[in-house]
Amino acid sequence: MPDVISDVTVWSQGRWLAGQDVRLRGGRVAAVEPHGLRPAAGTVLPGAGGHLVPGLVNTHTHLHQAVMRGLAEGEPLIRWLRHVAEGTVALTPEQAYAAAAAASVEALRSGTTALVEHMWPHPSRAVHDAVLAALADTGVRALVCRGVADRPDATRRWGFEPRLMEPLDDAFGHIDDLAAAVRGTRVGIGVALPNPRSVTADGLRAVRAFAEERGMTATLHLLETPTDDEMCREHAGVGAVRYLADAGFLWDRLLAVHCVALDAEGRRVLAEHRVGVSYNPLSNMRLGSGVAPVPEMLAAGLRVGLGVDGAASNDTQDALETLRIGAYLQRAAHRRSDLLGFAQMMGLATNGANAVLGMEERPEGVVPGIQADLVLLRFDRDLACVPVHDPGATLLTTGSARAVDTVLVGGETVISGGYSTRVDERDLVARAVAAAPEFTAPAR
Repeated sequence: MPDVISDVTVWSQGRWLAGQDVRLRGGRVAAVEPHGLRPAAGTVLPGAGGHLVPGLVNTHTHLHQAVMRGLAEGEPLIRWLRHVAEGTVALTPEQAYAAAAAASVEALRSGTTALVEHMWPHPSRAVHDAVLAALADTGVRALVCRGVADRPDATRRWGFEPRLMEPLDDAFGHIDDLAAAVRGTRVGIGVALPNPRSVTADGLRAVRAFAEERGMTATLHLLETPTDDEMCREHAGVGAVRYLADAGFLWDRLLAVHCVALDAEGRRVLAEHRVGVSYNPLSNMRLGSGVAPVPEMLAAGLRVGLGVDGAASNDTQDALETLRIGAYLQRAAHRRSDLLGFAQMMGLATNGANAVLGMEERPEGVVPGIQADLVLLRFDRDLACVPVHDPGATLLTTGSARAVDTVLVGGETVISGGYSTRVDERDLVARAVAAAPEFTAPAR
């Protein structure tokens, strides 16, 4: 755990500060000051030639999908979900551990210091324990949202996969057990709902009461495609946002994921209830879902964070790739090159939805007082990043995991020289390969 990152260029309060010493104490940034102002004491991490930024927050992923990469390529969302369901039903604790460890190390290596794991509902306690063990081993900060659903439907159009479901009360009891097990660690616990179609109105009310009583975040996929609206209108007589609103399921600790088909009225309603949104550009592109109206969301006052999504729909956990594509996709859709520049994208990626997630807010970048979740970039590690005329432009346009040299979480070095300090990556590769499931395509 370094005490000082010396002589580094720091992203702070919307600008780059060259030649700074960043002093750490108790897992936090204690000072950002000109290099050499005081003698360096303790363990020094040399920062000369490097650029220091806050760690990125991935607001949405499915870690278990890291052993399902490339699955159902070319399939539309509903059919893709049925393929993933087969692998999830058969998921073993070893597969869950290997996938979660591989995905979180990959995330750390791309500058992600915190992630939101949206777990599918699953009755196996051992699978959940394996995921928590993997996160503890890799050292990433995480909010693990345990899946719940109460409307069975194997087609996934108006309900959820019955083989993965259990009574809500049983799931709630397990969530309490998980919260007790991780207390005092870098991992928090929340609640995950597959989508509005998978939970009854009574179930939504029960989930909110449970989450609010415990100060937990709830997250659900919302309007990834028009299917949510179509099914809610067919079965409940109202659109998806109104279905949630009528059940009282819109509040300031709800994270709505995707929102590709969210219209102006929906944006207004979500903003009114201070709901957060997770923007997942790469998975939306891969599955042909469309383009989320991010500039319009921001204009409506919605809090928007960046999501990488699971490794069966992205198909990586590379947050820097998502940072770039998240901006470029909006520019292409709006035919404007001046949308979502580095500063705004960095804000989305490091702080956009933190308040909704119950995570520390960091609107000013690297400043005294924040958690020492930090990323040291060395652009000269990657030929594609040099020469550097503008560090922000370089990071947005060509930045990659290859430029990530050191990652700190809570002041601890968990990535050094681009590799994990905590796990044997060669062994992890072997475990991930061995854990690959065999798939039988579901019937059409």
